[in-house]
Amino acid sequence: MSKTFEQMLDELKIPYTCNMIEQFHQYYEILIEWNKVMNLTGITEYEDVVIKHFVDSVSIKKAVRMENVNTIIDIGTGAGFPGIPIKIVYPHIHVCLLDSLNKRIQFLNNVIETLGLKNIETIHGRAEDYAKQKQYREKYDLCVSRAVANLSSLSEYCLPYTQIGGRFVSYKSGDVDDEIKKSENAIKILGGSIKKIEKFVLPKTEIKRSLVVIEKERITEKKYPRKAGMPTKEPL
Repeated sequence: MSKTFEQMLDELKIPYTCNMIEQFHQYYEILIEWNKVMNLTGITEYEDVVIKHFVDSVSIKKAVRMENVNTIIDIGTGAGFPGIPIKIVYPHIHVCLLDSLNKRIQFLNNVIETLGLKNIETIHGRAEDYAKQKQYREKYDLCVSRAVANLSSLSEYCLPYTQIGGRFVSYKSGDVDDEIKKSENAIKILGGSIKKIEKFVLPKTEIKRSLVVIEKERITEKKYPRKAGMPTKEPL
């Protein structure tokens, strides 16, 4: 992969190996190949994918001490962002990727197998359904999502998976202050509180990003998340 990608990892203080760089290269090639037959991403130029998907995904290092994280669930993972890039650079973490579209799960399984990733699983289903299951509910150190839903809805999808003392990190665009204000009540109801907002600009772009870090302080009431579609249609 290009030297610029390695320099960006250096700037984030993320150690990497030649094998990791090769895994990212393979990931890019599989993404572009599968994207010809299904809609995985509108971003296809090599450098754009590196910056807007790979570097953006691992930028969580700015907000969370990833060395202390052992388990992650990525809700609405899509083409595997941020879960797979995080897994590549932090191989010690057990990663779970959840998505509602089976075609995307097939793609993710292909990536996992080709890259030889271990301790990573995929789940095909809705976040509302799996959050009710004992093996997934409040089991993760860290829940992440780059999904585009508003923060109130995302918190209802994600906080039920986060264990007490763990964190949910939402990847957002730079202009997030109003959305955060509107979501404060929902986050409180769901047992969380906003601990930090890490704002930055993606390298070599003018794209402003925000990582919203929400800490899980109390158990989420069993009635949350509500039935399928409700968190989006009627945010708390």
